[in-house]
Amino acid sequence: MEVQLKSEITCPNCGHKKVEDMPTNACQFFYECENCKTVLKPKEGDCCVYCSYGTVACPPIQESKSCC
Repeated sequence: MEVQLKSEITCPNCGHKKVEDMPTNACQFFYECENCKTVLKPKEGDCCVYCSYGTVACPPIQESKSCC
């Protein structure tokens, strides 16, 4: 399976959605919603904001590797 590099993040505060490019060389721990300016952090047990709020998990998780 090919690794997907785009994920749609949904803000849990306001519901705003945006497709973002995921980094392949680092985890993204913080993400600021462009609509309400809430700074998202990963949920407990998740390694990054894409695993918590995205439609696609981060590249390392997709490849069944440990994340960052």
